[in-house]
Amino acid sequence: MANSSCVTEFLLLGFSSFGEFQLVLFVVFLCLYLIILSGNITIISVIRLDHSLHTPMYFFLCVLSTSEIFYTIVILPKMLINLLSILRTLSFMSCATQMFFFLGFAVTNCLLLGVMGYDRYAAICQPLYYPILMSWKVCGQLVAICIVSGFLISLVGTSLVFSLPFCDSNKINHYFCDISPVIRLACAETYINELIIFICGVLVLIVPLIFICISYGFILHTILKIPSAEGKRKAFSTCASHLIVVIVHYGCASFVYLRPSAKYTSGKDRLVTVTYTIITPLLNPMVYSLRNKDVQLAIRKMIGKTGFPLKKV
Repeated sequence: MANSSCVTEFLLLGFSSFGEFQLVLFVVFLCLYLIILSGNITIISVIRLDHSLHTPMYFFLCVLSTSEIFYTIVILPKMLINLLSILRTLSFMSCATQMFFFLGFAVTNCLLLGVMGYDRYAAICQPLYYPILMSWKVCGQLVAICIVSGFLISLVGTSLVFSLPFCDSNKINHYFCDISPVIRLACAETYINELIIFICGVLVLIVPLIFICISYGFILHTILKIPSAEGKRKAFSTCASHLIVVIVHYGCASFVYLRPSAKYTSGKDRLVTVTYTIITPLLNPMVYSLRNKDVQLAIRKMIGKTGFPLKKV
């Protein structure tokens, strides 16, 4: 990539403008990072150990939690180190590698959320055909398609960015190697590259979001036909957690990636990026555990087996 480039390393400015407040940010982000890891690992462990959760919905949640763990590992450890370090450099290849894996897991998560929307549609609108529509073979194939597609799209995006020459500034006004702040440093015309990246962004964000909206349109229509209030409440509760995560994830990602890099504003975009690189992975286990009685019960059973008494509420 970019043999003609004069830049051999990048400087991540990150939160350097915050001065001594960076130590406070380090403590806050470290705590959030540990909560993300423990929360997602708990979700994965509970789903694997409790046979009552061995269903397609929880299988996809388990895969999503695994992807979220790697997604944060790509970004947060380096960010935490930089908050305590004066030297915030990252080699050219390391920057490209970070972008590749970040985009790969990010796109995979977007596609997985779309698949989870289809799973809810099949469960609520097509209950008789659900075992066929969402057999374990189909679930495995859907996950494989999400992962392969995610990293292929990531490879395209990363190649389009790092095939450009970088010969002037090497200061990235961000806390990791994201597309907009990096491509702004290129000393060549970036219009075609940005256009292709934008089209990929539309395919990854808008198409699955439309698919999710259509799925929930059918789900809402089906739920409204359920005669009992309890039946409606139960059906809504299985979808609410997914909807919350979809709104936060797609909303923040669309704000950052469905715009030209010329409209990139470091302060505002950095805040939004913190939301989907930290808050969304944090939100996943919290939303799915706090709102889901099956997961709550499984967690209580798992803790009970460790010998810790649980107080019933």
